[in-house]
Amino acid sequence: MHDTHPMKETVVSKITLIFALLAGVFSQAQTKQWTLAECVDYAIKNNISIKQSQLDNQIAAIDKRSAVGNFLPTLSADVRHSWNIGLNTNVITNAAENQTTQYTSASLSSGFSIYNGLQNQNRLRRANLSLVAAQYQLTKMKDDVALNVANAFLQILFNKENVKVQKEQLTNTDRQMQRSQELVNAGVIPRGDLLDIKATTATNAQAIVNAENALLISKLSLAQLLQLDNFEDFDIADSDNTITESSTMLQTPASIYEKAKEERVELKIAKTNMEIAEKDMRIARGAYQPSLSGFYSFSTSAGYSDRVVGFEPNASNPYSSSGAIVNVNGTDYNVMQANYTPILGKPEPIFNQFSDNKGHNFGVLLSIPILNGFSVRNNVERSKVALERSKIAFSQQELDLERNVFTAFTDAKGALKAYESAVTALEARQEAYNYAKEKYAVGMMNAFDFNQSQTLFVNAQSEVLRTKYDYIFRVKVLEFYFGIPIIQKQ
Repeated sequence: MHDTHPMKETVVSKITLIFALLAGVFSQAQTKQWTLAECVDYAIKNNISIKQSQLDNQIAAIDKRSAVGNFLPTLSADVRHSWNIGLNTNVITNAAENQTTQYTSASLSSGFSIYNGLQNQNRLRRANLSLVAAQYQLTKMKDDVALNVANAFLQILFNKENVKVQKEQLTNTDRQMQRSQELVNAGVIPRGDLLDIKATTATNAQAIVNAENALLISKLSLAQLLQLDNFEDFDIADSDNTITESSTMLQTPASIYEKAKEERVELKIAKTNMEIAEKDMRIARGAYQPSLSGFYSFSTSAGYSDRVVGFEPNASNPYSSSGAIVNVNGTDYNVMQANYTPILGKPEPIFNQFSDNKGHNFGVLLSIPILNGFSVRNNVERSKVALERSKIAFSQQELDLERNVFTAFTDAKGALKAYESAVTALEARQEAYNYAKEKYAVGMMNAFDFNQSQTLFVNAQSEVLRTKYDYIFRVKVLEFYFGIPIIQKQ
């Protein structure tokens, strides 16, 4: 008999390999870590406000096509077939009869504007400006989303590092508790100090729980901002966020403001809206002027009633009085005339009737506005008010942009100083903590004072992290006004 064990082992090894690969793929899918660029790109593609702004762009494009269509002539065709049943005038005998007649007509008409106070031209210019404004609004929406994502992303990084700090502190406290146990056993410190260290250890463990909860909430906030359905396993990739000097910080607030006036879309939106209001006023004023239009129409028709194809003498009544009287030698005589009966035949072929009955109509129409209940005047006045509002809004936007730039510059400078102060304080707290450990190790410091030194050291570490990421975000905001995108394309 042949040994089948090698074959079984081969099958088992293949199955094991397949399961290992699937487990690796599943594990990789579960532990996907998002970069800042991936978060921003995903948010821009899926954000509801951005999708609505994209729809506004589509509406603006449709409005532009409508404005272009105003320059084109109108063209319409009508085809009508009717039945007339009941008492009608017989077109042959000219007598009223109960009959059914059919009639077909067709027409083609066209109209075009020659001049209407340049309203069509101004509507097209307005549509172009509206499309530009919609594009600016979409850009602003994307910038705002990117800024919010960056802020949420940095908050997660801060919470991650804060968790590391708290865990590291708990590790140090555990070591210190073991050391305190040895010192208590040796009689160097009282047992009360050991109990204080144990209480501190429990407090540090609670701080880790709070830090992990803050991390979870920050991840949830970013996942909701990205509108992810499955956010339980959402995580971001750790990145190098060391403090580097930004060239924007070397600029003056005034130079950043001048750059922002060229780069930021908020001001461009306000300026475009002002130009749109100007076009609206020109459109309204165009209604004061006469309008000239041209028209052309073509029509034809066909009937389905019998037609007269000839006449024959009336045998039953060959003569009848014509109504005329002739006087001969003083005597009046009625003039007689022969009676004829029409010979009816089938209707003429339809296409022959269409050819024979066709006609053309064309001309121009001049319309001069004289009195329209002040509607044109009121529209012009409304457009003037709207224009003044847009000018005020533009001026206000300039002031807001200047204030935002100077505020962002001041916040960035303040954040840098706060970070530098926090680093200096951390260095001092580090030395004080190291000195306190040495004193506590030889019994020259009680547990309460040592715990105080340790708490101040941990707070100093957290403050460095907070000011660090606050400074990074403030610099990004300042660079944002300087025209530097949140995510720079490689």
